[in-house]
Amino acid sequence: MEKDPSDPDPDPSCHRNGFVGVLYGEFSDTLNDRVRYSVSLTERALTVQGISSSPSRTKVVFDLTDCVGCRAHRGPDSQDHGAYFTAYFYPFKRRWMSAGLTRQRLEQCFRVALVQDPMANLQEAERWARSIREASAQQAPRRDGVVYGEVCRPGRVMILVNPNSGRGQALQLFTGHVQGMLTEASVPYTLVITEHQNHAREVVKKADLSQWDALVIMSGDGLLFEVINGLMEREDWQEAIQTPLGILPGGSGNALAASVHHYSQSPPAWNEELLLSCGFMLCKGLVCSMDLVSVHLASRRRLFSFLSLAWGFVADVDIESEKYRHVGAIRFLMGTLVRLASLRTYQGRLAYLPVKEAPKTPKGSIKVNHAPSSAPQLPSFCSSLPCRLFPAPSPNQNSLQNHISTNSNHNTITNSSNNAITSKRPEIDGKTREPADSLLPGLDQPVPESWTVVKEEDFILVLAMYQSHLAEDLWTAPGAMADDGVIHLFYVTAGISRPALLRLFLAMEKGAHLACGCPHLVYERVKALRLEPLSPQGMITVDGEMVEYGPVQAQIHPGLARLICG
Repeated sequence: MEKDPSDPDPDPSCHRNGFVGVLYGEFSDTLNDRVRYSVSLTERALTVQGISSSPSRTKVVFDLTDCVGCRAHRGPDSQDHGAYFTAYFYPFKRRWMSAGLTRQRLEQCFRVALVQDPMANLQEAERWARSIREASAQQAPRRDGVVYGEVCRPGRVMILVNPNSGRGQALQLFTGHVQGMLTEASVPYTLVITEHQNHAREVVKKADLSQWDALVIMSGDGLLFEVINGLMEREDWQEAIQTPLGILPGGSGNALAASVHHYSQSPPAWNEELLLSCGFMLCKGLVCSMDLVSVHLASRRRLFSFLSLAWGFVADVDIESEKYRHVGAIRFLMGTLVRLASLRTYQGRLAYLPVKEAPKTPKGSIKVNHAPSSAPQLPSFCSSLPCRLFPAPSPNQNSLQNHISTNSNHNTITNSSNNAITSKRPEIDGKTREPADSLLPGLDQPVPESWTVVKEEDFILVLAMYQSHLAEDLWTAPGAMADDGVIHLFYVTAGISRPALLRLFLAMEKGAHLACGCPHLVYERVKALRLEPLSPQGMITVDGEMVEYGPVQAQIHPGLARLICG
């Protein structure tokens, strides 16, 4: 069908589905009216080319994927009849003082002085700013195979800041690096300064979430732990936990921030560079799913975790290094060296439900044989690469019982042939709550027959991860994603030397610890686990927060929460 010549041309910047077509204009430099540029805007890029008599004209192309916003404004001089529009970009550029790429702020401003009427010039500047904003909103960086949602625009964001996190600089980091970026992206926000432990938990538990399009945490991982559990304690938890959650690194570990940055497939970043990356993703407003893990304690208390469950060495370092908090992230290195000097061994029992229906038996684990037989069954040990640091232990030739059990605290880790074990629904504040943990029996019940029971009872550490990073510089679970539906279980058995353990953590900085072939390190992908400490003293942490010491079990809930990501 031919277009009626009398119909007006539609403004592409106001197209219902975003910017369409090409917008072209000529504008002057903000400092020198005699320097002029031709500017063209397409769906993917803003192209700027100098206008001069010289045949070699400089052309610069700005990728709208890197653009967070654009605004129109009047100049500082009231006598200036021109108007301005300024676009803000954060492209990857080479670092000034070291190798590698990182996002760096870039501002591009143009003066609009087409006529003598200031209002007409401002309207033209507004038209360009609106077109750039709409086009850049369609060009958020997306990964293949990932299903994204988006934060409503303009989103109403609650930002919770813990001023005491890390070295006590979270508020200064926000005002110095994030506040301006949110203004550039036209993201309206309300700042909430937490005043005491569990303040954030109380705020989100009582908040009218219909007033907020996202909840953003500027702190370490502990504040997000409060927020998630506050949301899950609400009567409307199913809707509340769907509120997009964002993370801005302001603490010591910043594990989730490092993980989110890693998932975006960006070059490695630390400190302020990591903050800038997470701020950029917040401005872009893409949302993906995030798994949560339901953690049951012996007191029948139930917690929800987004990061980790740790016992032994890792938990000791996390809690004992609190005294070094004033030095920032280096506190973990200091804590590691102190704990290595007096390495502890913990007695306990561990069982887990592997991801696969018919999992291989890992080294040091025994898969129970339920075939009727009066003879004891010999375990089949999986082979492992010899570690260069020390010889692999010889397989135990002694026959083993086909179950491990204890009556300590009325909790058992044992295999049961009863397939009809009923999961006890946990209590939150004395009330039975969903989501139901269908994979978990009660802590006073034996584990189902489909579980694997680890033979060893002497451990250096047990660590369950559901994100890729344990800290900014610890790539602990290289294969993990925020929504892979898997608990990445690591444990290190007793007998490892101090230098070997230190080398494992050094290799973890590049995610290379699984490639060393160390026979004391075991890694499994699981859906659920149970840990029963037998040592009378020790520490267990959930998302870096110390919880009551005793038997604990956990199950993953795929995609339960929503995370602002890239």
